Amino acid sequence: MLLGEYEHSIDVKGRLAMPSKFREELGNKFIITKGLDGCLSVYDMEQWKKLVEKLSALPSTSKEVRAYTRFILAGACESECDKQGRVCIPPSLRKHAGLEKDAIITGVGSRAEIWDAAKWNEYNEANEENINELAEQLSGLGI
Repeated sequence: MLLGEYEHSIDVKGRLAMPSKFREELGNKFIITKGLDGCLSVYDMEQWKKLVEKLSALPSTSKEVRAYTRFILAGACESECDKQGRVCIPPSLRKHAGLEKDAIITGVGSRAEIWDAAKWNEYNEANEENINELAEQLSGLGI
């Protein structure tokens, strides 16, 4: 399970150090793709296969399914860490997440997310005020 929040910087070559705990959980190869809310999502190969299977089972006649599938799959890349524990994030994914220098890597259970630090702070500030309301809405789902 991926948990926690870590601050790292992206170097001039687009490399980002992955937390050692995350490297252990993600394994040698993992997938980085566009995430929702302006971040990147990072999946181990097992979780990625489950996601792809779920997407493949959806009706391709649905415009929304096609759009979401394209969004998730077209931007995806197989990645691995170098000997220093860094992963190279492709330019298209850095652009999607607005990643330039300071990044936050978060663990959200079955995946990790990579955020531009300023975007992460803005996201948290915007949602902090509504967290009690959100918890109340989710209580109907058994959370």
